[in-house]
Amino acid sequence: MSIKQKLAMGILTGGLAISMIGGGTYAYFNDVETSTNTFAAGTLDLAVNPETIINVGNIKPGDWMYRNFKLENNGTLDISKVLLTTEFTESVAGFGDHIVVEFLINEDKSSLLGPSNVIDSMTLTQLANMTEDAVKNESPKWFGWQGGENSGLKAGSKDNLHVMFRFKDNKDDQNAYQGANLELKWSFDAKQTAGSAK
Repeated sequence: MSIKQKLAMGILTGGLAISMIGGGTYAYFNDVETSTNTFAAGTLDLAVNPETIINVGNIKPGDWMYRNFKLENNGTLDISKVLLTTEFTESVAGFGDHIVVEFLINEDKSSLLGPSNVIDSMTLTQLANMTEDAVKNESPKWFGWQGGENSGLKAGSKDNLHVMFRFKDNKDDQNAYQGANLELKWSFDAKQTAGSAK
């Protein structure tokens, strides 16, 4: 082997040794910590107690029926509103015009100044075209002050509601409604409150 070849071989061997030292013996301090995190969604769980608010037969024009029921928030999240929608089926057309909801009052939202009326004297036909908030404080305000609970339904709480139905006596011939029946469906749709910083 010539001196040039020996020199080239020595440089190559030295370069390889330096690269191995640099790549294989790098040392440093190290500390690793682990963060374990969870996301758990809350629940909306609205109950109507009792589930059947009214079941009455053998009624005639002029009769009225008073009932009460509760809206219960059995979930873990507050409810901002409970939207009431009305649907019904009638065996005789027009019977829904003769069944009137005289009032639907939320007792918990009422104040000394007056009741919190969700509904004031409307026929089922009129109500079928509306959506009302059953847990909104509708009681009158006095100089900016309003009594009763705030609107909405907090988790673990309940509102007491009172309703009166009436078979309207129109002082006219209502023979067409003898033997008629009507099936009323009230749906209570709970809505969450707005998102907030947690």
